[in-house]
Order: sequence, then C-alpha cells, then structure tokens
Amino acid sequence: MNHTFLGQWISDAELSALEPRNVFHRQLERVTLDCSDHRDRHILYRRKLTLSAAPTSATVYISADDYYKLYVNGRFVAQGPAPSYHFRYNYNEIDLSAYLVEGENTIAVHTLYQGLINRVWQSGDRRHGLLMDVVVDGETVLCSDESFLVCSHSGYTEIGTAGYDTQFLERYDSRAREVGFEMPSFDDSYWVAASVCHNDDHTVIAQESRMLVFENVQPARVTREGDRIVYDFGSNYVGYLSVRAKGKGGELVTVRCAQELLEDGRIRHQLRANCNYEEQWVLSGGDDVLDWYDYKTFRYAELTLPEGVEVSDVHFVARHYPFALKVRLADAFADDERLLRIFDLCTHTLHYGVQEVIQDCMEREKGFYIGDGCYTALTQMLLTGDDTMVRKLIDDAFSTACVTETLLTVLDCSLMQEIAEYPLIMVTLLLWHYRLTGDRDYLGENYRKACALMDAYCRLYERDGLLRDLDRWCVVEWPKNFQDNYDVDVTEGKVCTEPHVAINAYYVYAVRVMNEMAHVLGEDAYREDAPLYEAFLRAFYDEASGLFTDGQSTEHKSMIGNAYAYAFGLCPTQKSKECVLSMLDERGISSVSLFGTFPILMRLTKDGDIARGRRALLDEGAWLRMLREDATTTF
Repeated sequence: MNHTFLGQWISDAELSALEPRNVFHRQLERVTLDCSDHRDRHILYRRKLTLSAAPTSATVYISADDYYKLYVNGRFVAQGPAPSYHFRYNYNEIDLSAYLVEGENTIAVHTLYQGLINRVWQSGDRRHGLLMDVVVDGETVLCSDESFLVCSHSGYTEIGTAGYDTQFLERYDSRAREVGFEMPSFDDSYWVAASVCHNDDHTVIAQESRMLVFENVQPARVTREGDRIVYDFGSNYVGYLSVRAKGKGGELVTVRCAQELLEDGRIRHQLRANCNYEEQWVLSGGDDVLDWYDYKTFRYAELTLPEGVEVSDVHFVARHYPFALKVRLADAFADDERLLRIFDLCTHTLHYGVQEVIQDCMEREKGFYIGDGCYTALTQMLLTGDDTMVRKLIDDAFSTACVTETLLTVLDCSLMQEIAEYPLIMVTLLLWHYRLTGDRDYLGENYRKACALMDAYCRLYERDGLLRDLDRWCVVEWPKNFQDNYDVDVTEGKVCTEPHVAINAYYVYAVRVMNEMAHVLGEDAYREDAPLYEAFLRAFYDEASGLFTDGQSTEHKSMIGNAYAYAFGLCPTQKSKECVLSMLDERGISSVSLFGTFPILMRLTKDGDIARGRRALLDEGAWLRMLREDATTTF
C-alpha cells in the first residue's frame, strides 16, 4: 500500500518556482532542450526534531528529484530513489529506529538536480525537490514544508562532464561553509526557509526494488612515486573514493581514477568508455574528507599531492544492489578450472555491477537499457532468486507506452531513444520470469500490455508478414564491428526501409513466445505464427547454402544474422541448423558480441549441446581473453 504524504515537495526559492517542462518525444523528432541553466545544483536541507523518548518504531518516507543522500544525527542512512519517471516516481521507506534518540535530532539531506538530458535520470525537466514524512510510533512527527532550512552547497564546481554528458567532473572545495552540514553542531544560521514547489506534478509510488548496500574496500596495493600515490583496489567496483587529508588551506590535490594501467604502469584515467576521470580537491587547512556525490567505476585511484600534504584512511566505498549467490556452477562445467574462473568473473560482475537499475556501462552511459537489461536482470535473478530487478525493468518499460506505444528503450531518463529489438527481447523476459517464479497473475497482467505492444508493431511496421520501414534503430549487434558486414543500412537516426533478418527473427520468436504465454493463461493463441515464419523463410532463407541472407536485396550471409535464426529456432531443417553451427564452429563465439552470445548459449543449452557450449565458453577470444588481460569484471 502506498504511503499518503502529509509533506510537500520543497526546494530553494529559485528551483521551487520553475514550471516543469516536457522532455518526452519520439527519437526521430529533433527536439533540443536548453540545459544551460540550473545545472549541477546541490541543494541541502536541515530540520531539527525533538523526541520525548527514544522511539519504539520510526520510519522515514522520502524521495527527491533527482536524488538524495540522507543523514540523521551526522550518520549516513541511505540514498535514492531508484531512477523513475515523474508520473510514477519512487519514494523509499526506511527504518530510522536505530538513528533517532531521545531529545534533539538532526535530519539532513543532500539533494542533486543534475539538469542534463542524458540516460541517468529524468532530469533537465525543471523538476526538483525533497519530499519527506517521518513517522514515530505511529504518529507523523515531521513532514517536508517551509519549516525546513535550505541552502545551496558551494563546495561543488563543475569542471567538465564525463561520458555522454553522464555526470559532472568537479572541483570539490573543503573550504566551503556547507562542509559538515549533516552534523548536529553545524551552524545553519545563514540558511533560509525552504519554499514549497507549487508547480509540482509528481505522482509518487513506493519503490518496489531494493535499496543499495555499501562496502568499504581497502587497497590491495599502494605505490608511491614522487608526488603521486596510486591505490589498487584489486578489482573494478562502482562507487566513491574516500580519502582523509591534511594540508595547507587552498592547496590542490589532483584525483584521477582508472580501470586499467597503461604499458608504462601509469593509470589510464582517460577511459576507453570516453570518461576522463580527473578531478580536483581543494584542502581547507584542517582535517578534510573527500566527499564525492556522484559515483564512478574504477579499480585504480591516483592522488597527486602538494608537498607536505598527508593522507590517510583511503578506501573505496563500493555500492551495489543486494546480492546473495544461491547457485553453483553445474557439474558438467565445474571440472575445469578455466570455467570456474569465468563463473567467478561473471558472478563478481553481477554482484558489484548491478546498481539501482540495470545499466549499460556504469561510466559512459549509466543507462537503463531494456535490451542489455533483460539479459542482465534475468541472470541476476537466476543467480540470486531475487526477481525485483526483473519486475522493475518490465514495469518501467511498459510505463513508457504513454510516449510511444512501441516503448522507449532506455528507461527512467530524459534521453529519448528507441531500439527496435529491445521491446521484443522483453516479451521473452515475461515468459522467463513466469517459468522461474510461477507468478501467473503477474504474467497475465503483463500479457495484456504485451498484446498492445505487439499489436502496435504489427500495425505500424508489418507488411506481407515482414517488419519494414522501421523508424526505430536496429542495433543488430554492438559494437558495430561485430555485425560481420551486415548488408542492410541500419544506421541510427534514419528509417530502415528494408526488411532484414535480425529484426524479423526477433519478431517471429516474440510472436511464438506470446502464444506460449497465452497457452499458460488458458487463452487462445495470440496469433498464428506459421504465416510469419513462411514469410521469413521466403525472404531470407537460401536453401542451396542452408544459411540466411541479411536482407531481401542482398546475398550476404552474416554470422550475426544466422546466429539469430539458429538461436530463435528458425532453421527449417537439421541441415540448415548444422550449416549455421558450422559457421559458429569456424568463427567462434567471439565473432559475435552481447546480443548474439546470449541467444546462442540459450539455444545450445536448450538443445543439450553441452560440448559446443563448453567450447563457446572457452573460446580464447571471449572470457579467457578478458582473464588474460587481468579483467575482474565485465561491466
């Protein structure tokens, strides 16, 4: 049951007066939104709360747009919410009984309005604020209103952005008056009363997914050369560097982070993912602690120190979704040390890579993509038995039908992107979820939505049994060099007029999955799939070679196009299946990337072809290459 808030959305006078603006549109509509104002705004809140006795029970219901970090009596409590859309915006319910005491308490919150159009949050929409109720022993004792004090944090100065304008690179100044704002003794006499956001239009819902957990990771190795100290944390993690330093006021510490080393042993802070992890920290002259707000993904951290500066207590505050491994490697694979190492690599990746959402790259994009997300969320669910992230992906994806009936494909953000295959992958996730949970009610609820989705694909794009004239990007495989010279123009940002094998393989398979779901629910088949399959074969199958062409107007037969035909059970004969498998044997699983690998492994498993599955996993160009290159995660 959702909590009914007594509190109101509040902010400072400037941001509370803004009118929300629409950031939603179709991808091919060229919409430009000015984000030059209200960027990188760190807004702080404080409120005293006096209790006559220590609480038996205490709960805070809290949300903020874009994000909050909550402190009670100087102690960090939690951060959130998970990214979501303003029309179904998440709030968190957090137990405060271990934080509140008899007498005076200090509630402090650090919020961020990023103000950019990107894949991280639905920001740049001129919606900012804090929403809060505190309930103690059944009584609401505090709610967000003008009694809160508010102030902008002056210690964060933008010095650039990282990735696809994903986050700000900053100069953090420990001399700022607001440093230590969370402490009960902090002097907030210069702060002003918060303002109610009278234009607010959020509709809030309880966050069903779980909140992040945090671990302090100590350096595995520390090296010093001149004025530089390099910390190796032994693995790539996602989170924040924490450092305590003491030096003269105004002295500048350069902080660089990296995921790997260069050949000369220096850290590679200019990441392959188009992030230049180089920032600055200005010391106050006292005992300072580096206080990053936004997170990064790295293994190495380098501090360049002015003479005489002393540092201590350096550690990585790693953040991740709750993870408890509940499976082990199957006996058929556990006899090979290489496969055990691959399993450990991949489970470590899921453990420390999944955040509040499933992300395509935790540094460049930080984007909740349906396509990548289906495979990652399903795998995380298989490893842990926890289906909350699968549900978040499904629920948030279907909520975008208000923008386009064929769904957006990067979720809970203000960047509009549509990828043709991704919603079709999600259709299969509905069935996978049911098979693993037996939740027939959830399947039935989403089957109706999937029918509307598939009906839209049929109405908008299906001609003579084939999808064509797609005004949505067809990825086929990513990166592009894994497309094997796919001979159809699938350039992003233009309509793909030609029917091609990849998207139509996804489509036929999705229709078959729809029929399986209908059978589970005791309903008539969604539609007859035989005419679609026959049209698929007529358009793309070359009987002489037993292989599939990329499109109707080409004879080219790519590995990735044939991978989908095989993986989705579309080979018409055993000979055809063997022809595709021969191509796979010759080129190896490393000839495709993420979107081909998962379906291929799925089909090999379904067919009981364990020997080929082992060979695929042990391909020298795949996971074993990562391990040779000292990979610790596959973010």
